[in-house]
Parts: sequence; C-alpha cells; structure tokens
Amino acid sequence: MREAICIHIGQAGCQVGNACWELFCLEHGIQPDGAMPSDKTIGVEDDAFNTFFSETGAGKHVPRAVFLDLEPTVVDEIRTGTYRQLFHPEQLISGKEDAANNY
Repeated sequence: MREAICIHIGQAGCQVGNACWELFCLEHGIQPDGAMPSDKTIGVEDDAFNTFFSETGAGKHVPRAVFLDLEPTVVDEIRTGTYRQLFHPEQLISGKEDAANNY
C-alpha cells in the first residue's frame, strides 16, 4: 500500500488543505472526530482511504498531513473548527506573527 503525506503551507495552503480534508472525510465516511461508523454495507471493503489516513490503536483515523503558517489565525481556525478533533495538535504548526510581506 502506498501512503501520501500532505504538507499545507501558508494561509492559502492551510485553507485549501482544510477544505480537502473535509472532502476526503465526506468521501470515505469518516466523522469529524476521525471515527468511522462500523455499520458499512456488506461487500468489498474499501481501504483506499489508508493512503491518506492512518488508523490509531483506538480506531480513530488521522490525516497524514501537516499544516504550517507563520501567522496563527488560519491554523487557529482549524484548531477550533468542525474538524478540530480530526487532527493531532502536533500536525498544526504556527508561528507568533506573519512575514509582513518580507520575502
């Protein structure tokens, strides 16, 4: 099985990444807290989500992703948003101030 790690950098990267993870969860039936209902339909088991999610010992599915931004506002939106329980706190990295357009 192949695994992918997504790295979302900056304001736009974090906002687009958050929207993508919401979509991935909807597509694969993963709840906002990382739980997957066990009452799936009988048939071929779809484990394609394992490419983007890792399963913890407690059965919770955690995205293989890192969110980085110098300015904490966007990352804080993820920390307090609907999918706040989906991400481990170590995956959400932010600084204390922005780059102030100094590149």
